[in-house]
Amino acid sequence: MALTDSNVLKLAPDNAAPAYRSAPHNIEAEQGLLGAILVNNDAFYRVSDFLEPKHFFEPLHQTVFETASSLIRMGKVATPVTLKTFLPADVDIGGMTVGQYLARLAAEATTIINAQDYGRTIYDLSLRRDLIGIGEDMVNVAYDAPVDFAPRNQIEDAERRLYELAESGRYDGGFQKFSQALTVALDMAAKAFQRDGKLSGISTGLRDLDAKMGGLQHSDLIILAGRPGMGKTSLATNIAYNVAQAYVPELQPDGTYKAAQGGVVGFFSCEMSGEQLATRIVAERSGIPSSMIRRGGITEADFEKLRECSIELQSLPFYVDETGGISISQVMARARRLKRQKGLDLLVIDYIQLLAGSGKRGNDNRVQEITEITTSLKALAKELSVPIIALSQLSRQVENREDKRPQLSDLRESGSIEQDADVVLFVFRGEYYLAAKEPRPGTEEHQKWQMEMDMALGKAEVIIGKQRHGPTGTVELHFDASVTRFGDLAHDGMVQQNHDY
Repeated sequence: MALTDSNVLKLAPDNAAPAYRSAPHNIEAEQGLLGAILVNNDAFYRVSDFLEPKHFFEPLHQTVFETASSLIRMGKVATPVTLKTFLPADVDIGGMTVGQYLARLAAEATTIINAQDYGRTIYDLSLRRDLIGIGEDMVNVAYDAPVDFAPRNQIEDAERRLYELAESGRYDGGFQKFSQALTVALDMAAKAFQRDGKLSGISTGLRDLDAKMGGLQHSDLIILAGRPGMGKTSLATNIAYNVAQAYVPELQPDGTYKAAQGGVVGFFSCEMSGEQLATRIVAERSGIPSSMIRRGGITEADFEKLRECSIELQSLPFYVDETGGISISQVMARARRLKRQKGLDLLVIDYIQLLAGSGKRGNDNRVQEITEITTSLKALAKELSVPIIALSQLSRQVENREDKRPQLSDLRESGSIEQDADVVLFVFRGEYYLAAKEPRPGTEEHQKWQMEMDMALGKAEVIIGKQRHGPTGTVELHFDASVTRFGDLAHDGMVQQNHDY
C-alpha cells in the first residue's frame, strides 16, 4: 500500500499555502520515485536531466533526492543504508526514524519503468506551484505598488517571469535521433525548392544579397554594422519593408497562419521616431526625397503619389516600437508579445548600443553589458525561431586607415558581438569618403578624383565578414542617397568570391 499524507508524513508547514487550499502536490508520486531510485540507482538517470530537488513539495524529499543525486553522480551507491548517515537522525516522520522511513520507501517503490512518468508528474506540479507564486506576487505588487511604479513595468516583469518559466518548464531536451534532425533539414530544403527564388530563408528583396546568404535564416542573429552615414539604417529599413511587402499568409491545420512568402516584421527604432521611419519608407517607395516631403516642397502630383504609397503601406504587417532607452529584457518581452498576438517573422533592432542591459549585474562595464545584450538576442532568435537583424556601430579606428572598408575587429565592444552573431554584414560606401576628399577643381588630382567619384557614384558594398552557413565576400548594391534606397545593380559582375566558412 502506498504511503499517504495522513498516515506517514507531516507535510510542509501550513504557511506554505493558504489554509483553505493546499498547493498542488502528489506525495505518493514523490515517495514512489524516491523508492525506485533507492532500489535501483538507474532510475535516477531517467529523471536526472529535468528533475531537481526544488521540484519536490516535501522538504525531506528534497533532501533525500539531493543527497542521493550527489552519491550517484560520484559513482557511489545510494541505498537506505548509505543515505541515512547524511540525513538528520532525530527527525520523527509519523512515528518512524529516517532510517525506517527510507527502508519503507524502498520496500514500496514503483518500478524503474514508471520512474520517468512519476518524475514528470512531480515536475508539472512544481510548475503549477511556480505559476501560483507568480500570480500571488502579481496580486500583492498590484495592491502595494508605490505611486511611481508604473503598471507597465509590472506587466513586463510578469511576462519575463512567465517566459522564463516556459523556457525552463519542459523536459523534452537532450539528445535526439539523428534522423529527426535529418527530417527537419530535408523539410527546409523542400520548402526552399518550392519558395520563390529557391531560398531556404526569408528573401531580403535584394537578389545579389540573397544569392550569397540564401535569404534570412530562422534563428539567426544578423549583425548589420557601419560607420555613421554609410546607410545601415536605410538598408535595414529597405529589407524590413521588402519582407513585409512580400507577406503571403498560409493557413495551417491548427487554424493559425504562417508566412508562405515574406513575413510579419517587428522594428525597434531606438534612434528615430516612428514618424521619421515612416517618412523614410514613404520617400523610398515614392521616389520623392524625404527632405522635400518635410519642407513641403512637393507638387500636387507628388502628393497624389505619396497618398497612394500611404494606402499601400497601411496594410503592411509592419510594427514599430519607437521607445528610447529600452532594456534588453523589455525588447524580449515585447517581441514575445508581438509573436503571440500578431505573429513575427523578422525582428529589426536599430541599434545595439542604444539598448540597456537588465541591470542585474550591478556596476559592470559596457563590454559586459553588450555581452549580455547580444547573448540575449541570440537566445531570443532561437526561442522565437525568427531572424534578428541588429544594427551596430563601428569604432573610429576605421577612419584612421587608408582603406576604410570595415572588418570584424572594428565592431565596438566587438568580442561578444562577433562571437554571438551568425552573420556579420558591413555597409560601405566609397562615395561618402571620396566626397570629403575633393581636391581643388582644375587640377590633375581633381580629374583623377572625378573619375574615381564617377565609378563610386550610386554604389554601395555589403561586406559579409562572417557567415556560419555560407561564404564570406562582397556584394555590390545600387544606392540612391536622395531617397535612401538600396537596390540591385544592373550588371552581374558584383561578387568577389571568398569561400572561407
